[in-house]
Amino acid sequence: MAAVGERQGDPQAAGSISGYVVDPSGAAVVGARVTLTRGNVATKQEVMSGEDGQFSFAAVAPGTFTVTITAASFAEQTANGILHPGEIFTVPTIALALATEATEVRVVVPTVEVAAEEIKEQEKQRVLGVIPNFYVSYVQDAAPLTSKQKFGLAWKTTIDPVNFAVVGVIAGVQQWQDNFKDYGEGAQGYAKRYGASYADFVTGTFFGGAVLPSLLKQDPRYFYKGTGTVRARVWYAVSMAVMCKGDNGRWQFNYSAIGGSLISGGISNAYYPDKDRGADLVFENTLIGIGENAATNLLQEFVIRKLTPAAKNNNATAGQP
Repeated sequence: MAAVGERQGDPQAAGSISGYVVDPSGAAVVGARVTLTRGNVATKQEVMSGEDGQFSFAAVAPGTFTVTITAASFAEQTANGILHPGEIFTVPTIALALATEATEVRVVVPTVEVAAEEIKEQEKQRVLGVIPNFYVSYVQDAAPLTSKQKFGLAWKTTIDPVNFAVVGVIAGVQQWQDNFKDYGEGAQGYAKRYGASYADFVTGTFFGGAVLPSLLKQDPRYFYKGTGTVRARVWYAVSMAVMCKGDNGRWQFNYSAIGGSLISGGISNAYYPDKDRGADLVFENTLIGIGENAATNLLQEFVIRKLTPAAKNNNATAGQP
């Protein structure tokens, strides 16, 4: 420490302390907080550095002292000294060092990319390794799907070769039971039943799984619960026939699935035989569809998970409907 000035004989004579605060380049630091503490004295004095970085304390009692300087973006720094009676003490220029802050780097993956990865896993889900099980999420807090992803999932579902075969079986059963008699028999009758069944499948999948979910911002997937009592899981599975998760993560009435069934049924009036058309059949099939969804959900909750080897289960806690 350097000191200049005069000393008087009175041991109680007050003195002064002054100095300059600069940054690493030597430029004045304006507005730095300078705190003066003296020995065991509890009282502190504070001043702010001026435009030229200067600070000063007047009428300071003699004795040991500490000057502490703090400023935004700089590390705290201190200077110590002894002030003699009547001394004008000049603290050597204090050059502040830049603060060394720990920088936390957080890599946030966009939600759309998270959803894309989760869809890839869903598209590997096949019951017994064969039958598509794409519309089930084993991740309770899965990322919401974009409209493009909802349409993409619907498209891959409707063109899956296994689903073509499943529709073929349905058409075969209809012909065996002589449903829709006006379609006739033989190859021609089977082709008409196949076309109608596939059209129902496509319109139901796209309107209930893509178009309306995009417009209403709802998630068309079944979210596997997998935890809790049997009773709670049964109630959850059944309620999911009329409930769904919104893109905002909240549970809500499944307007998309039910609306999709109604629209699909309405469109079917364009290709089913005249005597099989009508509003009654549309609503009847919609109610039957709700019952089928409830039954399917029960199978999803208690059986299908065990038969889907590629399924990845993550029972993260999520709000229930």
